[in-house]
Amino acid sequence: MAGDFDRWSPESRDLMDMLKNLSHEEILEVLSEGLCPHCEDVIEARVNNLNQRRLDEMSLSNLDVTESSAEFLHGDSSADVISPKRKLNTDAHTPSPRVGESTNSGRAKRFVTVLSTSVNSKQPVFNHSNFKIKLNDGPSRSVVGLSEEQNELVRFRQVGRRKDFVHYEKVNGKEINVLKGLELHTQVFNPDEQREIVECVYTLQRMGQKRQLRARTYSEPRKWMKGKGRVTIQFGCCYNYAADKDGNPPGIIRDEEVDPLPPLFKKMIRRMVRWHVLPPSCVPDSCIVNIYDEGDCIPPHIDHHDFVRPFCTVSFLAECNILFGTSLKIINPGEFSGPFSLPLPLGSVLILNGNGADVAKHCVPSVPAKRISITFRKMDVRKLPYSCSPDPELSGIKPLVPPSSDNSGIRHHLKDGRNDNHDKSEYLAKSENKGFSNEDEFPPLGKLSSSNRRSHR
Repeated sequence: MAGDFDRWSPESRDLMDMLKNLSHEEILEVLSEGLCPHCEDVIEARVNNLNQRRLDEMSLSNLDVTESSAEFLHGDSSADVISPKRKLNTDAHTPSPRVGESTNSGRAKRFVTVLSTSVNSKQPVFNHSNFKIKLNDGPSRSVVGLSEEQNELVRFRQVGRRKDFVHYEKVNGKEINVLKGLELHTQVFNPDEQREIVECVYTLQRMGQKRQLRARTYSEPRKWMKGKGRVTIQFGCCYNYAADKDGNPPGIIRDEEVDPLPPLFKKMIRRMVRWHVLPPSCVPDSCIVNIYDEGDCIPPHIDHHDFVRPFCTVSFLAECNILFGTSLKIINPGEFSGPFSLPLPLGSVLILNGNGADVAKHCVPSVPAKRISITFRKMDVRKLPYSCSPDPELSGIKPLVPPSSDNSGIRHHLKDGRNDNHDKSEYLAKSENKGFSNEDEFPPLGKLSSSNRRSHR
């Protein structure tokens, strides 16, 4: 460190001495007057790096749960779910100021907000009132000069979509594509959002361990053999995988209550419907969270028809493969074989519908590392729990309809830009290559080689 200080000019050393004599509040007051754009970017990047390092060193097991189950699960989904002190520094990625607000003023406010979060952060405390995922989220780094709607359009166009899965098998004497109806949508949730969702799931797990959730909401069976014992948390309905001790058959138990969908999960649903991942005619009203340890698995099955099609699963923490086929084989505990293997990228949404949901079975072999998946499903109206009532927050969701002149609107801002022209052009180029169609460019699927992909088509 001494060498670094020696390289500094006397003026820099004087400035450091002056800053050391100021309180945190006084430093924020000085910075709120604004800096040149370059200095703001440099300091903001350093603050974000510091915050990220602190987050990386933070053990999730040390988080204190201070909200009760009722407060957390019945919170307004229009609010956030993680306290501002735990927002993973995404304040730096919020949409740019609206037209009429000074750009420099907006940058100064944004910068001071990030720095204030860093300066005042202590051990984070769980709070249901401040979750970061928004319905109209922009890209992970919003472009200055674009409106919230245009930033959302950029994110929407960055979603990869693949719907051309093909694998033929003979069923009832006919060769059919057993994968018809499968869709994979990637980059639906960006890395910051994934971290927030994972933290929320781990908080729910701790609530379940402390019996702060309903008895049938949380299940953590004893691990009696490889692949057996993954944690499950179900919301919206109580689902029986097999006949239970009370004689209830597999399916939805209509007279059993579990906790309702948490506010964050409703936001995820709204995102998926709005971004054309799920159809507005099949908005999920239940979900099950699977928390895998290394080696856990899900055996071959077809989802129960108490749930209508399509349904979907979202992947977090670690990429894994899901197998499909009409005759999946169990080789050993947690080890399965099948004709079609599909990697599930982080933040992706896999849609199961048609033959892909009802003809082909699917399974998840022993996962290579800790993993979380959230499967969202809509219940058949004839199977709804007796206590179930429609959720107004999940009604009337309208898919995003990009205007035919959306790019011209973005280009209008590009003409007026100065220092951020490069950023705008970069995002515009990406968005123009990501239109919503069956032929969308699709990001690489993990470790699946191109030769393997061709062989499965």
